[in-house]
Amino acid sequence: MDQLNQQQQSQMNKGIPGKPHKNHGGHEMFDMHEVLSGTLTVLDQFMMLRQFCKDQELLNILDRQHQFITSQYNLTAECFKTGSEPSQKTATYMMKEDNQTVYGMQPSQPKKPVQSMNDIDDSIISRQMLCAVKAQASMLTMASLEMTNPAVRRVLSAQIQQYVEMAFEIFLYQNKHGYYQVPQLDAQDMEQLRNSFAPAQGQMPPTQGGMGQQGLH
Repeated sequence: MDQLNQQQQSQMNKGIPGKPHKNHGGHEMFDMHEVLSGTLTVLDQFMMLRQFCKDQELLNILDRQHQFITSQYNLTAECFKTGSEPSQKTATYMMKEDNQTVYGMQPSQPKKPVQSMNDIDDSIISRQMLCAVKAQASMLTMASLEMTNPAVRRVLSAQIQQYVEMAFEIFLYQNKHGYYQVPQLDAQDMEQLRNSFAPAQGQMPPTQGGMGQQGLH
């Protein structure tokens, strides 16, 4: 019986006869197509937005993120094509903002669609950047859960935190310039919500058969 199971497993691992085998599942192929296409969309959008940047600080963020995303796109495409670990390791994005959020609401003009290209300013550019990066972060998260290839799964999952960091950097820029305001609750409501949860106590009871905790190892 063990020999039969091993033979069946071997046949499954070989993939479909006559087809190139790169250790990818069908659903994974479609998800990776979406991931790589989405990355290209982010890069193309950044390139189109660049010409409208007026603030040098925003331009520096855009260029730095564009360069980082490009490097991660290349190694992701390589890993997907070969089915193996890429020739370079996934990198860590280091933002330049200082992590300080400005809280509270200030009077501002209501937002509305632009009527001409002359209406495009740094607030719109940074908003477009943030939407693009957040959408790609969601795509990476969903796709990484569908990967059967361990190398591709690691490459995708390692990039999620980097996109979170890039999104936070854009948010901080917007927040500092009043483009993205952050309201707060009053002190009493915040205190009540902070104290809404208590630590869990005790452990799960042993299962039948006396396995208990030992059964989890």
